[in-house]
Amino acid sequence: MIEIKQLTKSFKKFKALDDISLRFQSGQTISLLGPNGSGKTTLIKSILGLVIPEAGTICINGEQIKSHWAYRSKIGYMPQIGRYPENMTIGQVIQMLKAIRKDCRHYDEELIAGFDIPASSHKMMRSLSGGTRQKVSACLAFLFSPGILILDEPTAGLDPVASELLKNKIARERANGKLILITSHVLSDLEDITSHIVYLQEGKLVCYKTVEELKRSTGQEKLNKVIAAIMQKNYRKECLSYENDH
Repeated sequence: MIEIKQLTKSFKKFKALDDISLRFQSGQTISLLGPNGSGKTTLIKSILGLVIPEAGTICINGEQIKSHWAYRSKIGYMPQIGRYPENMTIGQVIQMLKAIRKDCRHYDEELIAGFDIPASSHKMMRSLSGGTRQKVSACLAFLFSPGILILDEPTAGLDPVASELLKNKIARERANGKLILITSHVLSDLEDITSHIVYLQEGKLVCYKTVEELKRSTGQEKLNKVIAAIMQKNYRKECLSYENDH
């Protein structure tokens, strides 16, 4: 569904992405992990078309995104910090986006109901807490039933009940064949919903493997310990062999 070949992006002398090649398929939940400055955000923005790499290609459903911008309608994006018109209410923002997306006839409002958004629909965006703003971002990401979901720190600021509701929704969407890319620093939130790990460091691909493969190769069961083992040892050659086999 998403194929990335030899992607390279630099900001002046800083190489944010260094010859990255990856292939993501429907039904996967990919956790993009790595320290700050590793290239996660640049990779996401490149997929979204918000950053233009100087080398390499990105294909979605077999078409290069450089010349087919309509692909964006197939992606639901939840930013780490949602920016919305501050003088509009929650309800107005949702209705505005529905009006813009006239191509969509079926709305996924499961999270809107689960987070009880209608009870807060009259509230102005400028008055929202960080957690409520995050709920709005989650609702909008899923609203148009996209085939691909990109979720940047999705549980940040959410209370435990809301966090579990969102994780359960992610798990159901994966079971429905959606491709989901997640970045998060809270590894415990990824434990039960991740199928694959992509680990980046200094713009380079260190590891791309299934969670089960990494558990076997590191001898660890908990995701945080698996990631610690990746950081401590050089798994690069072993993990990149996954690309040749899949």
